[in-house]
Amino acid sequence: MTLIPFKIGKTTPANTFLAIWVARAAGFYEEQGLDLEIVDMIGGTETGPALSSGKVHLMHIGMSSVVRANAQGANVTTIGSLSNIVRSAMFLSPSVKDANDLKGKNVGISSTGSESDLTTTLALKKLGLNRTDITIKQVGVERLAPLLDGTVQATMLGEPHRSKAISLGLSPIMDLFADQIPWLYTGLVVDQVYLENNFAPVKQFMKATVEGNYLAISNPRQAKAVLADELGLTDANVIETSYENFRKLTPPNANMTRKGAENILAAIDMTGDFPGASSNLDDHMDSSVFDALKADGFFKDMERKYNVS
Repeated sequence: MTLIPFKIGKTTPANTFLAIWVARAAGFYEEQGLDLEIVDMIGGTETGPALSSGKVHLMHIGMSSVVRANAQGANVTTIGSLSNIVRSAMFLSPSVKDANDLKGKNVGISSTGSESDLTTTLALKKLGLNRTDITIKQVGVERLAPLLDGTVQATMLGEPHRSKAISLGLSPIMDLFADQIPWLYTGLVVDQVYLENNFAPVKQFMKATVEGNYLAISNPRQAKAVLADELGLTDANVIETSYENFRKLTPPNANMTRKGAENILAAIDMTGDFPGASSNLDDHMDSSVFDALKADGFFKDMERKYNVS
């Protein structure tokens, strides 16, 4: 069988990518007729250009980047989600004592328009600060190292970097994860025209990824081994915390929540960062692949196969 090339853009090395790593290790993409290639990306700014040009066929990215890309003329849409709440917290460098001390300092984000960018605004607001009080610095997807070496004095961190930071003695000054804010935090995003012309391979990708979710949930030992290998983790506590975060919070069927999308649009409207952005949710999300899998009985099949409800 000739496999169909399928490239997915990975912007952040995080536990939200575990379903894809597990599915790849188990050979699920090949079973679905796909030759999967994971392409490392810088962040949300690449969403529109990368998908529109065909550099990648799908991106693992939050919906903030989708709204930004569409406001700039792209036509991309979220077809599934691997996280429906904000799963990050703001950490300070040891040199900063409190929120007031953060004024005038550098705050790191991955890239403009990313989830780390928009959630930084939310965290600052909860701390009584505005973006004008600090300097935003784009440092890429690996933000713990710049925090530790003093390049930035604060940044948002999700798993496993959140647990790593805590193990190093850092404490979150604002934990949005604890607030359980509905949010399309880690979406599966495609170009709308590509989806219309290539519905079958996109559906096959989703089938393999969802099965990766079910396998990871039902087989903790295998999932933890993949997680540790892919992220270079050696601390047993960090591995356990990152896996449990995945197990408890990942939607097995990669379903999206409209409330999460609504909160993103409300936050974007509040910041005014994306002038011209559509407030119509259906311009940024498309449930057709999920609906097709549900109609096929695929999710029920997975529940029975892996004994996961």
